[in-house]
Amino acid sequence: MLLDTIRTQLDSLSRSERKVALAVLENPQLTLTENITALAKSAQVSEPTVVRFCRTIGYAGWHDFKLRLAQGLALAPPGVADTARQDDLAADLVGKICSRSINVLLDLRNNLDPDAIERALDVLARANKIEFYGQGTSGLVAADAQHKFFRSGVPAVAYSDPHIHSISAALLRKGDAVLAISQRGNSAALLRSVQLARRAGADVIALTPSGTPLAALATVLVPVDLSVDTDPYTPISARLAHLVVIDILAVGLALKRGPEFRKKMQSAQKALQRIDMQLDSFIENPPAA
Repeated sequence: MLLDTIRTQLDSLSRSERKVALAVLENPQLTLTENITALAKSAQVSEPTVVRFCRTIGYAGWHDFKLRLAQGLALAPPGVADTARQDDLAADLVGKICSRSINVLLDLRNNLDPDAIERALDVLARANKIEFYGQGTSGLVAADAQHKFFRSGVPAVAYSDPHIHSISAALLRKGDAVLAISQRGNSAALLRSVQLARRAGADVIALTPSGTPLAALATVLVPVDLSVDTDPYTPISARLAHLVVIDILAVGLALKRGPEFRKKMQSAQKALQRIDMQLDSFIENPPAA
């Protein structure tokens, strides 16, 4: 995921930092074997510029950067043929799709910022109501989030229609929260709704790549930096990563709300079980015609 983070932040880097980024992206394996002097020379910059680059993309320095790069390359080495092809057998598809999903989740586990998760949970825990905004594939994640969060006892609703979430955002108040979900972070309609929500006084948690316009508007950014390319199957992996972050936030909020809330969740679960039992009884013993 580190290489994906670099790609998503290329446009926001300074000219000299961009040189370092391109040198790393061109040959990440060589970067691992080089020292900072060699990388600076190949990028035609100074050693302090390399350190600034490492800090700009979120690492303490050169050694922290190299460690994270090594971890990322070990999980998903460049050049691994995991792209589905026309002549793939079912066995090939099983291996490729599962491997891609596993690598995404391992990257997420190793790179997701716990401090960002904690800040997001603080916002959610004090929210009067929570709204989830997403469009297209991210709209499906928003709907899943509503399903998981409405049991928290806080009013929660998901909107995927840009006109609807725009109207709703304008009606928010201080103390409300929005969780905006986007794989690319540049949807004009979503950005407008987030701006309206911020203007209304609501907090905005953004689940999106770092360095994007949506990330810049967020009260709290939970960065999910995944590769953006032309592979039509990439969104499958991106959606999986977002769904897992939603699970983390939903469970974290439940734990923050304490044991009394757990009892309410158990009561809700029992209510669902009673409905299932009644339906089973109806199927087994249908009313007479």
